[in-house]
Amino acid sequence: MKHVIKIDGMGCNKCVAHVKEALEGLGDLEVVEVKIGEATVDMVENYDFGKIVEALDDAGYDVLGYEVLD
Repeated sequence: MKHVIKIDGMGCNKCVAHVKEALEGLGDLEVVEVKIGEATVDMVENYDFGKIVEALDDAGYDVLGYEVLD
């Protein structure tokens, strides 16, 4: 199931790389695309979204919300 995650605090390509690295460290999801302000991930059904929020918080970014694409 694809989700677009809105992320605050991403202002440059270094931030994009940092967010991508944080998300790739999580299991059971595929990072489809990361660009300034958002990331698109494909995750298994019933994935604990709190893991994403925590990983991005630990990396210094805030999750503003998300949209389900599937």
